[in-house]
This record gives sequence, C-alpha cells and structure tokens, in this order.
Amino acid sequence: MQASEKSVGKNVAFVEEQLQAIFNARIIKNVVRSFKYLYGLRFEVKGLEHFEIEGPCVIVSNHQSILDMMGLMEILPERCVQIAKREVLFMGPVGLVTYLGGVIYINRKRTGTAKSVMSEVSQAMMSDNLKVWIYPEGTRNMNGDLLPFKKGAFHLAVQTQVPIIPVVYSSFSSFYNPEKNTFTSGKIQVEIFPPISTKDLTSEDVDELTMQCYTTMRENFRRLSGKSRETNGEASTLGQ
Repeated sequence: MQASEKSVGKNVAFVEEQLQAIFNARIIKNVVRSFKYLYGLRFEVKGLEHFEIEGPCVIVSNHQSILDMMGLMEILPERCVQIAKREVLFMGPVGLVTYLGGVIYINRKRTGTAKSVMSEVSQAMMSDNLKVWIYPEGTRNMNGDLLPFKKGAFHLAVQTQVPIIPVVYSSFSSFYNPEKNTFTSGKIQVEIFPPISTKDLTSEDVDELTMQCYTTMRENFRRLSGKSRETNGEASTLGQ
C-alpha cells in the first residue's frame, strides 16, 4: 500500500471515530455553556426554529475567536458535527474539548487528505442524518468584517443537495480586544437564518451560492454589530 493510501485510510478511520464522539457533545455543551457566567457574557438568540428541519444540512457561521465556542453551545443542534482546521487540535485545552466533542479536523495544506475527509463526511452526513457545521472564513477573524469565504462548505451542500443554514454572531469588539488582551462583560447576538435550498444546483452554481450566503451574512453581521456599510467598505466575496 502506498503512503498516500495509508494516509487516506487513517483519515477515514479518524473521521469514523470522531463521528462516534459527537454523542459526547451533550456533556461538553453543558460544561462550556457554564463558562458564560464566569466571563459575564449574555447571548441573545433568534431563529432557532430554522434548525428544526428534517434531514441533513450544512451550517455556516462567521468565526471571530474562541468565544464562538460558547455561542455555539447555546444553539448547537442535535446530531451536529463541526469541521475545523487541524491546527485547532493542538490548542491545549481548547483542542482537547473539540476532540472530545467530535470535531473533525481538516489539513488544508494537504489537498488530497482534505478531500478524502470531506468525502467521508458527506457520506456520513447522508447515511446518519447529520448536520455539518463549517466556518467558511477558514480562520478566526476579528477585523470587524467578514473574510472572503472558502467554497468547501458550498461544494459539500451542492454535491449532497442539502440546504445551507447561515448563522451570524455579532461583533465581539465592544468588549474583547485580543491585541491588548482586554476583556469585559458583554452581549453577543446570535441569529440563525432560514435554510437556503441547493435543490437542482450544480458545481457551476457554487460561486453564486457562496456569494448569496456571504452577502446575507455580511449585511446581517453589520446590522447585529451596529456597523454601517460605509464603516466596513466593500470586500471581496470569494476565497479558494
């Protein structure tokens, strides 16, 4: 067996192991949610009913900092697995929590490995009726705007013909500054938006679908964060 085949086999086994671990999420969810009291955070959530759909789906949300994890635990639906970059696994306690919670890691530096993992995820999503949560910006971002979206989540949704559900967290900048290492209590608004259908879409529609989600999420990020269009300017929509 060639080295590449061994690598794919290991990744498939790891994905299967992590899919089993998503059932730990209930315990982790209760533990992590308690941290909001320690940090003095309040969450206002709107649109939870949009998670109450039959069948699998792809959930996409903006990603600002590790505080997202607390917001995630406020709304995490049942039978939901998260996709994260491999580097998260090595972030000390955070890596341990994500590992135990069934997060599936993508090595973006190895395209072949990433594709094999996503292929396994897509099969499991359909056969086991799972929701898959992806951060399309690809990394944490506290610049006050959204980064261009990578298209992996949208390819996955189109290939499997499942709906996409956008989720937006308001800006953390009013109470959290990672550069100055300052943190005060604050309120985070989280809004879940209606599912976007991918029925009858093909790979040729992925760019337009990505733009649709990006535009919706960016406009609502501004609204929830009290930012104007002029404050943020215009940004490129699509990543790789």
